[in-house]
Amino acid sequence: MKLSERLKEQGWETRGGAPAAGGVAWSAPTSDSHQPAAAVSENGAESGDPLDTLKSRVQHALFNRLGGRLYDASLTDEQLRDLVNRELNAVLEAEQLPLRPEERQQLVAVVSDDVIGYGPMERYLADPSVTEVMVNSVQSIYIERGGKLVETETRFTSDDQLRRVIERIVSKVGRRIDESSPMVDARLPDGSRVNAIIPPLAVDGPAMTIRKFASGGFTIDDLVSFRTLTRPVSEFLSACVAGRLNILVTGGTGSGKTTLLNVLSSFIPNTDRIVTIEDAVELRLLQEHVIRLEARPPNIESRGEVTIRDLVRNSLRMRPDRIIVGEVRGGEALDMLQAMNTGHEGSLSTLHANSPRDALARLETMVLMAGFDLPVRAIREQVASAVDLIVHTARLRDGTRRVTHLVEVDGMEGDIITLTELFLYDHTAAIDADGKFENVIHPTGMRPKFEQKLVDAGFELDASQFGAGALGFETGGSW
Repeated sequence: MKLSERLKEQGWETRGGAPAAGGVAWSAPTSDSHQPAAAVSENGAESGDPLDTLKSRVQHALFNRLGGRLYDASLTDEQLRDLVNRELNAVLEAEQLPLRPEERQQLVAVVSDDVIGYGPMERYLADPSVTEVMVNSVQSIYIERGGKLVETETRFTSDDQLRRVIERIVSKVGRRIDESSPMVDARLPDGSRVNAIIPPLAVDGPAMTIRKFASGGFTIDDLVSFRTLTRPVSEFLSACVAGRLNILVTGGTGSGKTTLLNVLSSFIPNTDRIVTIEDAVELRLLQEHVIRLEARPPNIESRGEVTIRDLVRNSLRMRPDRIIVGEVRGGEALDMLQAMNTGHEGSLSTLHANSPRDALARLETMVLMAGFDLPVRAIREQVASAVDLIVHTARLRDGTRRVTHLVEVDGMEGDIITLTELFLYDHTAAIDADGKFENVIHPTGMRPKFEQKLVDAGFELDASQFGAGALGFETGGSW
């Protein structure tokens, strides 16, 4: 039986008002024990759950005992957790609470997570099968597991509790969130991406989305086993990256662009000097010679902003062999194209788009966002000259991610950028015993014009890779 249910069954109730000094005030069971009074949650609303009030009052007493020590920057996370657990046990020792040993341990863990962790989200962030956590409101938390969205029974007790968790996350990376700056991008220590938004922009209260990444990162072998791509396609991509082609990874939201970009970056030789540029650091490169740059939002006085475009321009003065832009979404597209066209070959980036052709149209639009009145033909010539290969990803309706297109950017024909499809995903495949698509990616029979560039770099491509017939997947899990 849950602790909250046993407290109700016994008729225990927490008394309203402020807690007694140093502890939690409890009332003994009344004669009408089958109808205990409703508890009051942190925001003052009746929760109907005495455990919510117990947690709130224990936290209040804990904050009083800890004082400024809770924000001591000299303490490591482990030291801070030990301190909180010691003081929390001291609070519980001073109280006469109807707790069994296992219930006491449960309460310590829950309150500790709320005070220094991520509250109700803690268990989902620790679960490797969960890839995304979406907090729509205090009463609505969804997770993504196996590519499918599932609503959880977990709840925050109040807007204040959720707001504290958000502020704890963003403050650790030097960001802020308040009424004057009510939305923010941040990251967790493990690299997971965080987006948070609060009122007045979020009408129903604070909301937060966390995109998790594998703790050790994925490898190309993992993506093959997940059937995201085939072994021959992986070998082709490794040659393209090592052979210094400029590659765009495109796709919709949640289609696996950043994960694929991370994997592709593993093919960059360790001797290359790499500069990565991101809004919030997500990429985890394995090479030794890496400089990571992160954009900065404006401060409370609307000063000090450093944009992706600023960092791209600055990176050109840092003698990079490769420039990796986590995501192109604005005027920095012009600077990136110029970098690709001025000797910084082998650059990588991601871009939101529904198809490879749409990606080129978006790239044109973003170049115009740089503020220069350039002719469309001039922009297209820059794109055609800079980008060698587009790798398009998609998330299918069974929840799996797939590489669906490998497309070469050929050049110009009149005013149109010409594309050559090298590999295409088969949308007519059947479904296997696990309910996943028996996906097959076909070579189109066209050989890339950049093949000679790869040969000159020492990479011999097998002609059979581009011949007729399907390339089958190795068996394995799903991503």
